[in-house]
Amino acid sequence: MPQWAAFVGLTGFLLTVLLGLSKLSQRSLSAEGGGVTARTDGLERLSAAGPADDTYPRFETARAARERRHIEGQLSRDTLSTGAVLANVALTQGLFGLLLLGGAFFFEIPLAAFGVTADALSTGLPAVGLGLAAGVGFWVGNEFAAAVADGFGIGVDESLRELLAPDSAGGWVVLLGVVLPIIALVEELLFRAAVIGVPVAGLGMPAPAMVVVSSVAFALGHGAQGRVGIVVTGALGAALGVLFVLTNSLLVVVVAHYLVNALELCVHEGLGVRRLGA
Repeated sequence: MPQWAAFVGLTGFLLTVLLGLSKLSQRSLSAEGGGVTARTDGLERLSAAGPADDTYPRFETARAARERRHIEGQLSRDTLSTGAVLANVALTQGLFGLLLLGGAFFFEIPLAAFGVTADALSTGLPAVGLGLAAGVGFWVGNEFAAAVADGFGIGVDESLRELLAPDSAGGWVVLLGVVLPIIALVEELLFRAAVIGVPVAGLGMPAPAMVVVSSVAFALGHGAQGRVGIVVTGALGAALGVLFVLTNSLLVVVVAHYLVNALELCVHEGLGVRRLGA
């Protein structure tokens, strides 16, 4: 017999942990981005203005100068490589996915509640086609929203996207073939199937309310993209939630989510195409 309430409780716990980790990642990126760069620039200006003997000011001892140069080197070094970030994302998301699937098995939650049925629109080629079409449409909407924000002088924080972009062909293969599929599958399994599908199917919760809860949580989970990024991501989460409710298909939203991420990275980081109005 399905234990709906227990699984919803597990989902809430995993969601809280994931949002907490997202907040920590946001702080880490902020520290390694703007804050560190500002300090490094300041040190570089001091070095440029200092005397030729590389001590600044004159009362700085040789030992203090060596320590200062060491600190400059530490601050200017890129401590997070793209490979490390991709591996961390894949492992973290994969772990959450396994815990969620394990909970679904333990609490005997039927696959239909997750949007997995024998219907063609759920798991067949029509689902893939609809997901592809929706993904392109959602990506165009994201681009338009970002362009509007740029027009008002409110830029979207692109540091996370730049950090994820590989610098080799092999890295792109891993990103597109491993990391992004894991992200799309796990996030849709959590934010759409578990947060919307299970409470609606098992506890009779209203679907519109769960779509709102899902989209807010989805937006907060992407805080590293800045305030505009949170708003845009929240809108995308709402669109994915509505699509999930209308189709009752996990596959549709996974394909759409994957395509949005893939287009974002390939177009802007792979091809170097700038946003409209940027």
